Amino acid sequence: MTNNSVSSTARVLGAGLRALLVLTLVCGVLYPLAVTGVAQALFHDKANGSEIKDSGGRVVGSSLIGQRYDLPLKDGEESPAPDLKWFQPRPSNGLGGNSVNTRYSLILSGATNRSGDNKELVQWVTDAKAAVVKDNSTSTYTVKPADVPADAVTSSGSGLDPDISPAYAELQVHRVAERNNLDVKEVEGLVADHTTGRLLGFMGEPRVNVLELNTALRDLTRG
Repeated sequence: MTNNSVSSTARVLGAGLRALLVLTLVCGVLYPLAVTGVAQALFHDKANGSEIKDSGGRVVGSSLIGQRYDLPLKDGEESPAPDLKWFQPRPSNGLGGNSVNTRYSLILSGATNRSGDNKELVQWVTDAKAAVVKDNSTSTYTVKPADVPADAVTSSGSGLDPDISPAYAELQVHRVAERNNLDVKEVEGLVADHTTGRLLGFMGEPRVNVLELNTALRDLTRG
């Protein structure tokens, strides 16, 4: 190999190495730092997972992912019973048991994929409605089957919906007040404070984030 060939090869390798170093610095260091910095500066909450914190500053979960509020599973039970001192979320797939904490396990996510006239789905909805009526009726308040909203007996497409309708939250007020020895008006105020309206007044539906509501409820009962 001639000296010219060696020199030419060295120049090519040198140029390639310089390009690699520059691209690594720009794409692997500077760009990620810039994107991270902008996200932290302009969208701090979303960049960190839309965390919800209690009054003590402890992270209890994300506003984007639903949680269940169940009693410990007992021997002989196929699924745990709901812990009725908390507001309950929509029926769900893939949610681990929770009691306003961050250490819950996600098993899977998805809908039932059954048609509206599927006999098994119809039975699930019928049973769920009966359970909602039974669980939320108190000595001074009776839930009527016609008052049960659709989101109380059907899961979302992902099975991880963090929100419920104001109607479902209000239906649970008397039961939550009774179980926590609180005044009904006080619990109604919590629901009102954590109800989010339509975006720009016309987009989407009013909703209540269950984790935010239960976190406020826990802070109230501990206060």
